[in-house]
Amino acid sequence: MNFASFGLSDPILKAVAEQGYKTPSPIQLEAIPAVLKRRNIMATAQTGTGKTGAFALPILEGLLEKERAGSNQVRALILTPTRELAAQVADSIRTYGKHLPLRSAVVFGGVKINPQMMKLRRGTDILVATPGRLLDLFRQNAVNFKHVEVLVLDEADRMLDMGFIDDIRTILAQLPKNRQNLMFSATFSDPIRKLAKSFIENPVEICVAPRNTTASTVTQLICPVDKGRKADLLTHMIRENDWQQALVFTKTKHGADKLTKHLKDKGIKAAAIHGNKSQAVRRRTLEEFKDRRVKILVATDIAARGIDIDHLPQVVNFDLPHVAEDYVHRIGRTGRAGSKGKAISFVSADEFKQLRDIERLIKQPLKREFTDGFEPSHKLPTGNGNDGPRRANKNPKWKKSRSRRSGSDEQGNRSNSNGNSNTSSKPANNTRHKSKHRRSESRSEQR
Repeated sequence: MNFASFGLSDPILKAVAEQGYKTPSPIQLEAIPAVLKRRNIMATAQTGTGKTGAFALPILEGLLEKERAGSNQVRALILTPTRELAAQVADSIRTYGKHLPLRSAVVFGGVKINPQMMKLRRGTDILVATPGRLLDLFRQNAVNFKHVEVLVLDEADRMLDMGFIDDIRTILAQLPKNRQNLMFSATFSDPIRKLAKSFIENPVEICVAPRNTTASTVTQLICPVDKGRKADLLTHMIRENDWQQALVFTKTKHGADKLTKHLKDKGIKAAAIHGNKSQAVRRRTLEEFKDRRVKILVATDIAARGIDIDHLPQVVNFDLPHVAEDYVHRIGRTGRAGSKGKAISFVSADEFKQLRDIERLIKQPLKREFTDGFEPSHKLPTGNGNDGPRRANKNPKWKKSRSRRSGSDEQGNRSNSNGNSNTSSKPANNTRHKSKHRRSESRSEQR
């Protein structure tokens, strides 16, 4: 099957062909016909599998035959949790719609609002936005929601966590009752999945891979190491394996800055990206990383969604994430679009609970690989019995694989599909608890 089989217009097919895309991905095969039929959708697919095209292509097609947007009007609204993802989605919209008479725009915080207001004044057929900046524009009467025909929550699980839920509810209350609702994500925890269904009526549920699974193109392993030796182990791996490009995740902004300084002091070209950085700095840093002028990009989970780099060879979890689902998004930065990648996690003994949660989520134990000279003094538990995923061996014990080159490789109004607010809905307590660590950066993204 090819893209022409969907009945897409020639200008769209031309743009797709110019990108070298010939065969739709599994998520596109299932989602595009459903979106064209104006169905509500809740879709799950692994990162790097073409989710943006799955909603962007049919949205462009659906808007073609109708009247263009008037002054300050929006016809299709796409919400994303981070500025980087908003910019990435907007680029895809422009690419797919380059031969169409439709107007698109992107708005997010961290930059001046007046140029965005001027652009919206002309009217926008497709608007990509982060929630906080969108509400700022709405309150200044720079954007009108009365003509919105379709709403997309991209990375919907993050959009519905406690960092964004209030803004999402406020936006939903302003949208027309009769609209199409699309939710796309790589992961949906059970509490978030339940909450999502309170916003969307009778959705077509699309799941092209088992929920919360990782891509088969990514080789995953963990390196047990004492917490205080993680920075030295990273430096060792970069040098020993001659890494030219790696994305490294830390749990905090301070940790990202501290690790970046350590790497620079060791003569390694590194830069940090997180919510305290200005948008101009974040954009420049990302461009330098893509161009390989910066070898190591150290980031918080702000980069787990929205950084799309061709053939990124490896991702390193310097710290394990508090929320297991974020692990799936982090390692999804490598092994994209069928290419091979490697995900290495440095795990200290005090992170065993996070490791256990990740292994339970992805339903597989992660291979342990020790590095000579960095064996931990504090042993990392194996997770036998009820501590983690079961193993086939009755006496499971991870063998040490000594290798000098180990690194190569809530409360509020429930809205139905029409945007009506009618009943009260609270996220489960565990969702509330797990979302606490995200709030700081979520707020910075909304400013």
